[in-house]
Amino acid sequence: MASSLSTKPFGTDALSAFASLNSDLRSFSPGYLRLSLRPRLTKRLQIQAAGSTYGNHFRVTTYGESHGGGVGCVIDGCPPRIPLSEADMQVDLDRRRPGQSRITTPRKETDTCKIFSGVSEGLTTGTPIHVFVPNTDQRGHDYSEMSQAYRPSHADATYDMKYGVRSVQGGGRSSARETIGRVASGAVAKKILKDFSGTEILAYVSQVHKVVLPEDLIDHDNLTLSQIESNIVRCPDPEYAEKMISAIDAVRVRGDSVGGVVTCIVRNCPRGLGSPVFDKLEAELAKAVMSLPATKGFQFGSGFAGTFLTGSEHNDEFYIDEHGKTRTRTNRSGGIQGGISNGEIINMRIAFKPTSTIGKKQHTVTRDKKETELIARGRHDPCVVPRAVPMVEAVVALVLVDQLMAQYAQCNLFPVNLDFQEPLVPILEPEEVPF
Repeated sequence: MASSLSTKPFGTDALSAFASLNSDLRSFSPGYLRLSLRPRLTKRLQIQAAGSTYGNHFRVTTYGESHGGGVGCVIDGCPPRIPLSEADMQVDLDRRRPGQSRITTPRKETDTCKIFSGVSEGLTTGTPIHVFVPNTDQRGHDYSEMSQAYRPSHADATYDMKYGVRSVQGGGRSSARETIGRVASGAVAKKILKDFSGTEILAYVSQVHKVVLPEDLIDHDNLTLSQIESNIVRCPDPEYAEKMISAIDAVRVRGDSVGGVVTCIVRNCPRGLGSPVFDKLEAELAKAVMSLPATKGFQFGSGFAGTFLTGSEHNDEFYIDEHGKTRTRTNRSGGIQGGISNGEIINMRIAFKPTSTIGKKQHTVTRDKKETELIARGRHDPCVVPRAVPMVEAVVALVLVDQLMAQYAQCNLFPVNLDFQEPLVPILEPEEVPF
């Protein structure tokens, strides 16, 4: 039986007519004949909604909730034959975990990770890497009042507005425990960047409430991880670290909270990362760091302070260094020009708001639209920035490794123009080629 039905997508009127035809044909069909005529939906009717995956080439999907069975991530696109173990991730997970000092949440979690796939005999296989971290110290009863009353400035209300349902205990996906998957995958990204190009990513706390670390006190060329990790607030200057700890202690004992700023630098970033217009490197970095919980602002390079300068004051003049490379004498551009890395140190600052869940009485409303008062219970950070440091490093690494793969795929498949470009891999002489 020949069909004269068109194979082109149907519009709304055609869909209605097709449904009518489908019904008519069914009524005339004998019992032994089953016709299955389904209208094709045009692409404009299809909706893609996710929000838990980042990256194009090095893709990371995080999963899990604060008081569920556990949290973790799936890493897709990791290059094969890279030495990798749980220990490589655990270092940064330990820096992120709760209960590490008196100025963090007292929740006790070891955050011990387990790799379930993608690694064989200590090497990545190129297939998806599944990392899991169990939740072991949940206290769902702490959230009984908050199951009805919205915490001011928290995601409770907006999750209801979007989904019509939410995971009450611990804040669900809006909890900072979601970032475990980012920190684990970010550790892999940091390892790739370090091994491939010597790229280093370091973040530190540069402000807590009104205690601001002067920028000229920190030498970004020689800053080390040990300096950052030398105190519980993760400020590399001991004097200002003590002031920041005192500021957090002062609000902690009152059941209140404060915010702050994390500064992040990237040394030895390959040149050429990032793309013009919509995929500029600073735009990708901004999206990544602003997706972290409690973030409120992002600056790179001179940031807003650059608006007080003239062009002649702000411009980074070029020169040729002793190795014949084009460099800039200053770095107000923050290592990125035209959305593309220029080889200088990338520097950025990320503002974090005060923790919204506090132990002070606040006015709010309930899910059934009644005004009430709430004193939030539970275990929460009086200031998020000390634990945000490894989170910032992780998402910056995810951006850079994804951009590195994109740059290699587009601009390094064929011989580069050595007058302007630097090869991402060393140029080997014929006798050095290992095959």
